[in-house]
Amino acid sequence: MKLTVKPLKQKDAGRGLAAIDRAAMSEMDLENGDYIVLEGKQGQRAVARVWPGYPEDEANGIVRIDGQLRQEAGVGIDDSVTVEKADVKPATAITVALPQNLRVRGNVGPMIRNNLSGQAVTQGQTVPVSFGLGPLSSMSGQKIPLKIAETDPSGTVVVTDSTDIQVSEKPAEQIRGGEEGTSDRESPDVAYEDIGGLDDELEQVREMIELPMRHPELFQQLGIEPPKGVLLHGPPGTGKTLMAKAVANEIDAYFTTISGPEIMSKYYGESEEQLREIFEEAEEQAPAIVFIDEIDSIAPKRGETQGDVERRVVAQLLSLMDGLEERGQVIVIGATNRVDAIDPALRRGGRFDREIEIGVPDKEGRKEILQVHTRGMPVADDIDLDGYAESTHGFVGADLEQLTKEGAMNALRRIRPELDLESDEIDAEVLEKLEVTEDDFRDAMKGIEPSALREVFVEVPDVTWDSVGGLEDTKERLRETIQWPLEYTEVFESMDLEAAKGVLLYGPPGTGKTLLAKAVANEAQSNFISVKGPELLNKFVGESEKGVREVFSKARENAPTVVFFDEIDSIAGERGSGGFDSGVGERVVSQLLTELDGIEEMEDVVVVATTNRPDLIDDALLRPGRLDRHVHVPVPDEAARRAIFGVHTRDKPLAEGIDLDSLARRTEGYVGADIEAVCREASMAATREFINNVDPEDIGDSVSNVRVTMDHFEHALDEVGPSVTEETRERYDEIEQRFDTAEPSLGDDEKVSRTFQ
Repeated sequence: MKLTVKPLKQKDAGRGLAAIDRAAMSEMDLENGDYIVLEGKQGQRAVARVWPGYPEDEANGIVRIDGQLRQEAGVGIDDSVTVEKADVKPATAITVALPQNLRVRGNVGPMIRNNLSGQAVTQGQTVPVSFGLGPLSSMSGQKIPLKIAETDPSGTVVVTDSTDIQVSEKPAEQIRGGEEGTSDRESPDVAYEDIGGLDDELEQVREMIELPMRHPELFQQLGIEPPKGVLLHGPPGTGKTLMAKAVANEIDAYFTTISGPEIMSKYYGESEEQLREIFEEAEEQAPAIVFIDEIDSIAPKRGETQGDVERRVVAQLLSLMDGLEERGQVIVIGATNRVDAIDPALRRGGRFDREIEIGVPDKEGRKEILQVHTRGMPVADDIDLDGYAESTHGFVGADLEQLTKEGAMNALRRIRPELDLESDEIDAEVLEKLEVTEDDFRDAMKGIEPSALREVFVEVPDVTWDSVGGLEDTKERLRETIQWPLEYTEVFESMDLEAAKGVLLYGPPGTGKTLLAKAVANEAQSNFISVKGPELLNKFVGESEKGVREVFSKARENAPTVVFFDEIDSIAGERGSGGFDSGVGERVVSQLLTELDGIEEMEDVVVVATTNRPDLIDDALLRPGRLDRHVHVPVPDEAARRAIFGVHTRDKPLAEGIDLDSLARRTEGYVGADIEAVCREASMAATREFINNVDPEDIGDSVSNVRVTMDHFEHALDEVGPSVTEETRERYDEIEQRFDTAEPSLGDDEKVSRTFQ
């Protein structure tokens, strides 16, 4: 039966599986676990084990196989392959050859058998196996290529639990290829299954590069020139170079790479000559791919660069990519993380026809990347990749690889005492004990920062709604504004409702505004960028506005994000009020206004700002469409004070008879910060009394008897007074009324600032 080849899902790659849809399976009388032979156009054959197809392939005549099987059968994606049932005998014995530089002593047979169990192998075939250790597998998921030297019986056999595995004395490099029809080629370094979370981008790259090389006749029929160049751009570590490698491997094209600084020479004209030579060689070897990594280093904007060499190199590159001479079947892939630094003449049709952004992966993408990197790893069952995918906001592919690598290194540290590092070889029994556990991953998480958010990254706070006492109305309004649009996207879409752009929390100092912002970032499961107002201000003209621009640019790249401006009145004061900052403040306000409600959309980015001087903020920021929700965080009433006392005494050793209700009644005018200070002072008084009355030797034994009593709280109330006066409270109530009535005088300088005089 003829079926169309498609790539396998990331988690299933490397296991010798062929996923076939159920309709084709029943037509060929195949069952799950049977073996089939896949034969390509050139007569190359590969044997695979049948696996039920994915639901989306149902009745489409599709077989999904990984890069290694595609290479063995000599087929590419979207080619057709002949599939027939194979009569595969169980292997009695197999002799495998290990690579020369792998030094393992002892019986590695059981490990190899576990890795190959159920897989069909043929003499001469190279099979990648994961040991999880050794000089070749220092990278996580890196597999060691074993050569099948001999099989008993001959032909294609399947490895079972009773197969006897022997290790050949000859290294794998000296064993020649096997019987006719089997491919003796090395398995590809990078296949499409090794790229996670970039399905759409990969599809675009394939359309631009694979189609013209495989089927130029399609473009001739349409009467158009095939695309000649693709520019991949995005943050560092997202997989741009990896994607170029995978495409080159999959289409079996000649692949040459230009590393920017390598071709630069101090001699006049030599840099251009090296470029010409690379392109000439690529034309001779066509179809070919020329990959220019970090293209911004050799093709910067000519108007801005100081050096004469860079200008000449850019001019040479332009003429090579679109000059009088035909380029033939040479496609240029450029990769950069600074797309705006490239000369604009390169970024037009005929040179780089398409620019594809390789962005920061979302939750699903992160899970796929983790599956790729843990595929060949002895991972414990309790590791929840979904959980890690959810909690790794802002992590790019390189960060996730680092995470799995660190997890594996932690596992290695555990068994290091058992390793004899002086010896040339490692004991196979020690290798079998290697397992990466949940604790290894958790420890690895602590040391890795997401590189996409490195300059502005703030850990998602671990403050929950339970840590915020009282303020139920305020919490509810924040949930509606920030959590709901991120959690219930489909409801907002069906109601044609746009999420609020921003929230302004205002109220007296110490009422819990910053605490609320932390809690909402945690509960919304989003990235959290904290901006302390004054740190944006810079003495150089234009730098302060640039700081604001960069914060919002990072936030958009890593959405969903909560951008938190603490004390926003320090950078967004009323414009036109004069002052001595040479207009920096006014320009920052203007930049903030355009970021919040400019032409560029803020997808899944919410701004939370706090202030205790709302009268100083520029009116334009407070209108709907910018900071459109104004939430008053009031001085807590008695019920709220009781809840705050509950939060701050939750883990304290209280004596019996402590009446928190009475304390709440007696603390009229106290804000959250005052109540925290009262609880701290009471605990300190108890600690002071205990340390002064007990011998230093007995402290360790009797510390469990310490209790905070009502007397200690009485002492604390004498020490700590309320920080909000009745007059201050009335001012904020007056401002709240103005915000709520939304009368034209809301931003009227005279009225609002009069309340603060």
